[in-house]
Amino acid sequence: MAVVLSVLALCVGFIALVLSWLALVHPGSVRRRLRRRGRVLEIPAEVEALRDEVEVLRADAAETMRHVAVVRYDAFGDMGGHLSWSMALLDDGGNGVVLTSIHGRSDARTYAKNVADWACDQQTSPEEDEALGYARSSARP
Repeated sequence: MAVVLSVLALCVGFIALVLSWLALVHPGSVRRRLRRRGRVLEIPAEVEALRDEVEVLRADAAETMRHVAVVRYDAFGDMGGHLSWSMALLDDGGNGVVLTSIHGRSDARTYAKNVADWACDQQTSPEEDEALGYARSSARP
């Protein structure tokens, strides 16, 4: 008897899982299907709240600086080791910053340039352009 009840509980749980998944993917079609069978099932408020939270998370993710690219190079011909670098940190819209550090024998200088819509309002070096290009290529079309 316990085995039969366990199997029945598993089946009911699986059906509930499938209906929840269908409600997330095609909310209107699930309601229509259930009405045809003579039953009416409303989508739980928790599912609607989860759907709203996913939309908020998607909007937040689009604004995070997740397109990162680093280009290392020798800024001066008499130095080796690729100690100078340019780094692009951008969000999905191409907004962010390009950081550059030029390493010399006696000092290192660091620069920051704002980027908006994949373009910088200041003149950029070839290495900064390369970093911007790599970061943009990592973005979805």
